[in-house]
Amino acid sequence: MNTFLRVAATGLLVSTSTAAFAQGAPIVMPGAPGEAPRVIDEAQAIALSDTRYSPADVAFMQGMIVHHQQAVEMADLVEARTNNDAILKTADRIGAGQSDEMKFMREWLEARGEPVEMKHTGHQGHGGHMMMGMATAEQMAALAAANGTEFDRLFLQRMIAHHKGALEMVERLHDAPGSAYEPVMFEFTNEVVSDQQAEIDRMNAVLAELSTDPRARLAAGFRDAEEAISNLRLVATQPKPTGFFDPENPAQLQPLIEKDDAEEQPADTEADGEEEEDKPQFGKRGSLLDFANTDIAFSGDLMVAGNYHGFNAYRLGEDGVPQLVSSIVCPGGQGDVSIVGDLLVMSVQDSRARIDCGLEGVTGNVSEDRFRGLRIFDISDITRPRQVGLVQTCRGSHTHSIVSADADRIVLYNSGTSYVRDNEELEGCFDTAGDETALFSIDVVEIPVANPAAARIVDSPRVFARDGQIAGLWRGGDHGDGTQDTSVTNQCHDITVFPAKNLAAGACSGNGIILDISDPMKPVRIDDVTDKGFAYWHSATFNNDGTKVLFTDEWGGGGRPRCQAGDPTNWGADAFYAIEEGKLSYRGMYKLPAPQGDKENCVAHNGSIIPVPGRDIFVQAWYQGGISVIDFTDAANPVEIAYFDRGPVDEDQLVTGGYWSAYWYDGRIYATEISRGLDVFALEPSEFLTPEEIAAAEAAQYPGNVFNPQTQTQVTWPEDVIAAAEASRKGG
Repeated sequence: MNTFLRVAATGLLVSTSTAAFAQGAPIVMPGAPGEAPRVIDEAQAIALSDTRYSPADVAFMQGMIVHHQQAVEMADLVEARTNNDAILKTADRIGAGQSDEMKFMREWLEARGEPVEMKHTGHQGHGGHMMMGMATAEQMAALAAANGTEFDRLFLQRMIAHHKGALEMVERLHDAPGSAYEPVMFEFTNEVVSDQQAEIDRMNAVLAELSTDPRARLAAGFRDAEEAISNLRLVATQPKPTGFFDPENPAQLQPLIEKDDAEEQPADTEADGEEEEDKPQFGKRGSLLDFANTDIAFSGDLMVAGNYHGFNAYRLGEDGVPQLVSSIVCPGGQGDVSIVGDLLVMSVQDSRARIDCGLEGVTGNVSEDRFRGLRIFDISDITRPRQVGLVQTCRGSHTHSIVSADADRIVLYNSGTSYVRDNEELEGCFDTAGDETALFSIDVVEIPVANPAAARIVDSPRVFARDGQIAGLWRGGDHGDGTQDTSVTNQCHDITVFPAKNLAAGACSGNGIILDISDPMKPVRIDDVTDKGFAYWHSATFNNDGTKVLFTDEWGGGGRPRCQAGDPTNWGADAFYAIEEGKLSYRGMYKLPAPQGDKENCVAHNGSIIPVPGRDIFVQAWYQGGISVIDFTDAANPVEIAYFDRGPVDEDQLVTGGYWSAYWYDGRIYATEISRGLDVFALEPSEFLTPEEIAAAEAAQYPGNVFNPQTQTQVTWPEDVIAAAEASRKGG
């Protein structure tokens, strides 16, 4: 904080220069109901209406002094326990900076006649709870007992959590009515945020340096990023097809904001004798066209990869390598696809999408040209797909799930997660409270195979209802101090249906749910769970026998760096549940163990089962965190058995990139890279997988030889393949 500002701030007087005027009329303060009003004088009235600072401001300053004091105590432990230069410099900065801020906060309180000490003693806040991010006595003792690299790691983990707690304290203060009204107070709290966030960023980088994982600190590059691979073979890497990237900006980097050479630099750009790096600044707005690769569907040797700009069709050749056969331009995002016979269904959600697949977008809140919902294509000639049907929906289509299909009709569930469009644009669309709202439901859609143009929504079941209320599940917000802020449950992001088991698992923003789909037209919720560490329930996958379900948490929405060294290991992760007598029972959790940088968006996204008989194995996409192959046969102790990762798309700016989806199909893992293209992997024998188990996965038989992302089918194997895999695990 600027020294002049601090001196000026502590010199402010609590008194006011406003002249007092004599008043003949009484000033009255009513009491509680039933109590008599009382007359108060001018001084009392002014004191009661003083808005210069609030009780919340006082409590914040008192609490932050205690909070800062623990940070100083942690910093004091460093010199005797490590010779790591980066840790020593971090401790010096924190010790000096937070001691200086404590002096300012004490003087601020004293100048206003407020006590410096909190009402509660120790490191506790109101109600006796530990203040945000503060270490317990046991954690402080463990830190004091550590030395060397162990100390370095514990120190950074505790200090990052401590700094994040300070940020949350500021956020809560700013949310309180009338708080931080005084300019000096507002300036100070904003500087706490900027200073501590900068320190968090530095500490995350240092903590990543301590990791021995080969994926940590990979060099950046769009086409030449450094790579790390374990127990996989990279079969093929293919760039995006022509027409699905901007040749002048293939990575879709944000434009650099040019600086005026004559622009004055801030006077206080040095910290502890070291000049802060002058980081480049980039634009924040997105362009009209988006070329992000999205989900994948398979049928026989046909693979269709969705994209915000349309979709690309491939034939799978030797070694599973895709050969491009056509590119279909039809912008609109989301681009998730499914294949049923000669029909392809694509989810569309963006407000810029047009009925005619035009590139020019749509303007205005209401337009007859806008399309948001499900597109249906005839792909009997995959080189010339024809749009043959449209289903407009109130919230668009983020994902969809093929529930049943026969020669006559297709039934699917649609999940829209975007805004509710105007009733003037699509009749019956309301986001207001009441039974008519388009929130708190999913869509059941019927597509007549012989006449896709007649496709329609046949029902919008209230799958979140409870006790007569359509908003019956998680209402949004956190679960208490130190827990995740979980989204309100008014939508499903993904619904994975498992028709062979008459089950569906919904990842529904604030809850994970399971549905009975015995009657595909009338899904019924049979259980629901929430989790204190989940921000946004994103996707769901069953194991092959339908006794477990894996849910993923898209903390940060997919565009944020949520796998940094100091991030919580139970946020943005996979959660495993057993299904017992129709109920979900928590078993365990898994998160990418390799720390990623602040230029890598990373969180759990899409994946699929790898069908090894007798085991539960899953391939998980982590955006720019790469892919992991996870064994969750023992769901309480999941283990990573293979991985692949690249460095960030760019070293200077955070670009939304990495793997959208990673799916096993016909003996290979196919992974869509949002910004770069498409990768194909094969499993390699290792201490975790025998050659016979890999051969069994490659021999797995899918009903109809079809894979659609949100439709799970029960895999089978030839008996001799199962026997060979089982014998190999016994050393046979």
